[in-house]
Amino acid sequence: MLTGVAVSVLLVSFAYWLHKNLSDKKKISSVQNIAEMAIEGFYSLMVSVAGEEKTKRFYPVIATLFFYILFSNWLALLPGVGTIGLNVMHNGVESFAPLVRPPSADLNSTLGLALFSVIGSQVVGLHYLNLSYFKRFFDFSGPGKFILGLLEFTSELSRIISFAFRLFGNIFAGEVLLAVSLTLLPLFAPIQFLGLEIFVGAIQALVFAILTLVFWQMASTPHGEENA
Repeated sequence: MLTGVAVSVLLVSFAYWLHKNLSDKKKISSVQNIAEMAIEGFYSLMVSVAGEEKTKRFYPVIATLFFYILFSNWLALLPGVGTIGLNVMHNGVESFAPLVRPPSADLNSTLGLALFSVIGSQVVGLHYLNLSYFKRFFDFSGPGKFILGLLEFTSELSRIISFAFRLFGNIFAGEVLLAVSLTLLPLFAPIQFLGLEIFVGAIQALVFAILTLVFWQMASTPHGEENA
């Protein structure tokens, strides 16, 4: 929770600084240029997936989700995060408890993000299609459509598990890899894995955000027109 709040404060502070500097066209720093390129690039990517109209609606939420997960993933690369802690007794067994951990390396955080994504999909579907949205899950016009609806409902629930464990597994595995390599060869071994973990952290954030966008796009499209 501590690191999650820290990432949120960092993003809000940076967004405020960036917004404040947009009015000053004479002083454009390299950090501002990189931030604008990242924001515009992600916007263009969303347009290619969901179109201009829905991107304007979804972009603030999806982009916030992407950058929050991105910096949460990269937080694991900072010295001391996940590696500095105390040996504590738990159920009669001594175990290591880190003082600071990245949010993405904790299943509670990734489960919360997964619930937000899936519940948000239902909210989007109700907003665009009203109560007819539930026809994709409960269609009594025929036995075949009824079975397909149940499969669709099961698939919707399975997304929670898929989202939560995919993000958690990749980031936690990277955290363990860095910790083990730091123990074996403190000076040289972790360096070769840092670039890989930076790449993996960015990919996992992008996958989570784009899949959320795709599911929201599908939820806002009338049933039967998803592949049109």
